Formats: sequence, C-alpha cells, structure tokens
Amino acid sequence: MNQLNFNHLYYFWQVCKTGSVVRAADVLCLTPQTVTGQIKALEEQLGGVLFRRQGRGLVPNELGQLVFRYADRMFMLSQEMLDIVNYRKESHLLFDVGVADALSKPLVSKVLEAAVVAEEKIHLRCFESTHEMLLEQLSQHKLDMIVSDCPIDSTQQEGLFSVKLGECPISFWCNAPLPNRPFPACLEQRRLLIPGRRSMLGRKLLNWIHSQGLQVDILGEFDDAALMKAFGAQNNAIFVAPTLYGAEIYRDDTIREIGRLEAVMEEYHVIFAERMIQHPAVQRICNRDFSALFNTKLQA
Repeated sequence: MNQLNFNHLYYFWQVCKTGSVVRAADVLCLTPQTVTGQIKALEEQLGGVLFRRQGRGLVPNELGQLVFRYADRMFMLSQEMLDIVNYRKESHLLFDVGVADALSKPLVSKVLEAAVVAEEKIHLRCFESTHEMLLEQLSQHKLDMIVSDCPIDSTQQEGLFSVKLGECPISFWCNAPLPNRPFPACLEQRRLLIPGRRSMLGRKLLNWIHSQGLQVDILGEFDDAALMKAFGAQNNAIFVAPTLYGAEIYRDDTIREIGRLEAVMEEYHVIFAERMIQHPAVQRICNRDFSALFNTKLQA
C-alpha cells in the first residue's frame, strides 16, 4: 500500500460522523460527487468497500468501523494538539473536568477555584459520572482532568498521572432524637445510609463495619450526599458525610453529628493525561497546597 492519503481519510471520517455524503459535503464545502470520488479512491487503496446503505443514509461496514476507529482517534488527537498549542491564543481557556459522583461537591468546588484566576479568561466545563466512566472519557481525550476519590497506577495506565490533594475523615449524622447508645454501637439502632459500594469510600466503610462486628441495617446506598441527607432526614436514618462537608452544610440544621471516624478517610485525587501537564489550570491545581482545606481542626 502506498502512503495513506489523509484527505481521503478525513472525508471518510466526516461521512461516518454525519451519516451521509450530502451532509459531509456541506460540512466540507465540496460537491457530493467530489466526496464520493475521494472515498472510492480510499476504498481502492485499502482494498475493500467501507460503507453499506441503511435507509437513505450510509453506515460503515465491518472494515469501515475499523478504519473509523483509527481515523476518529487520529483526528481527535490532531484537534487536541492544536488546542494545546494554541490555547494561550484563545479568548477563553477551555478546561473540561470530570468529577466523580461520590465526592462532596462543596469540597470539589473549592478545589476547582484554584483553576480560576482573575487575569485569565477560563471556560470551565464540569461533568459528573462514576470513576470508571470518567477514566474512560479521559483515555478517549474527552476530558482534561478528573477529580476522583481514588488514584490510578501510572505503571498500569500509561500516559496518565494522579496527584493526591488531601483527605478528610467521615462522620455519621442523623436528626433528633439522637440514639442513646455510644458510637459506634449506636449505628445498630437505626437504619443506615452509606455511599455506593462502587466508590472507594463505600468499600472502605463496609470493610470497617465488618471489622467492628456491627450488625447494621443498610437502608440504601447513595452517591449524591445531598440526596442521602434528604432521604436520611425523611426516613429517620443515620447517614454518612465527610466531616468537613457536614460541618459547613449542617451547622444550622436539625442534623447532628453522632460520631466521627478517623480510620476511614475520603480521599481527593486529580488525574490527568500527560498532554495536559502544561495546561495552566492543571498546574495551578496540582501546585496548590490544599492542607488548610482538608484540616478539620482549622475549620472546627
């Protein structure tokens, strides 16, 4: 095979993305006949047909899907390369951040404040999902950084790096009247709400409960702390929240802290790809000292 013609590949990629030659031609500002001719040239070079007709549109066949996967990565990477090279020239610095849904949003908000400086126009876009889904999007170059509750192993995930920002203990909360047994035995007196076991905090908490021999009645698992609090208050249940989160949110509420667990900590990590090391927002977050933010004694 001779050297691949990237113009032909780009036209093919656009047809796949738009679903028809006509729509791709509009995007490319070309005639449909030109696009069709370029794709036929690509098919001749690859030695196979790339599309099959479905209704009025075109969809890639098995060979086409294989070629599209590579083309998609190539052109997405090329666009990201231009974004990174030219980001200082843009009127707004785009910064896409994924946030693990199990994390306390007030703390994440304070972490993200480090990315914003007055002298720089930044366009921050935040997305919430599971740690696993966010890692997949990061590996597909759809995110610039992740804020998560667990790190990654750089030796097993090449090109990804993680920095630990801090950690804080968790507390157990409930509304009045308070249980009359001491902590942690009081956890057996009411139904319990915990973070989802697919989160790092949820798994650590379940291991701690088992190690203490507690016979607890788990009513539910919640990734959203605000929803857990609302459901816990309505159902007279005990629920879990990071100590820092609770001290700020529940200070003037009827919710009271019934016990604090120093043995189980909620961790905060940022994960980013190698290509983002020079991004100013990533550098500001990774270089910031967040020890005061996670110090419960300073905020008591």
